[in-house]
Amino acid sequence: MDIKPITTYTGKIVPLFYDNIDTDQIIPKAHLKRISKTGFGPFAFDEWRYLPDGTDNPEFNPNKPEYKGASILITGDNFGCGSSREHAAWALKDYGFSIIIAGSYSDIFYMNCTKNAMLPIKLDKTSREHLASFKEITVDLPNQTVSSPEKTFHFDIDETWKNKLIHGLDDIDITLQYEDLIEKYEKAH
Repeated sequence: MDIKPITTYTGKIVPLFYDNIDTDQIIPKAHLKRISKTGFGPFAFDEWRYLPDGTDNPEFNPNKPEYKGASILITGDNFGCGSSREHAAWALKDYGFSIIIAGSYSDIFYMNCTKNAMLPIKLDKTSREHLASFKEITVDLPNQTVSSPEKTFHFDIDETWKNKLIHGLDDIDITLQYEDLIEKYEKAH
């Protein structure tokens, strides 16, 4: 997979302040028929995003003109709860999100984000509401900050995931760093 490193990132935001958005709401099971990681974006938030006739729901924030092209999702608590489908992370990534800022995440969804080159950030509600009042914000992963034009907030992230995201590495890339040692071991056995 060709992973874009995340270092300092400025992007347009879209707020979706609901708690307990589960993976079924992110990508309904009816759309889990693909065998690749791509092509799920059109189905992200399918039941909220579209009206029964298939047209865009004008009340759904990501469909509103002022939020079109957003790459940073600001949302509620317990984001990505429910079933452990990796397709939810694939759908959000394919939709165009690089960063998700929530109050909390399900553990499996959080890991699926990091393994799919998306940065999940945990911030309290007051900080998220402040950030959501701006059109664009900046994330500085090396310094672990999120900034609006008025304030900067610190976030925590495990050093392993931080390193992978900053350097654009996935698990295969990490393994390939030891290719010489692996070959040496294979020849010896």
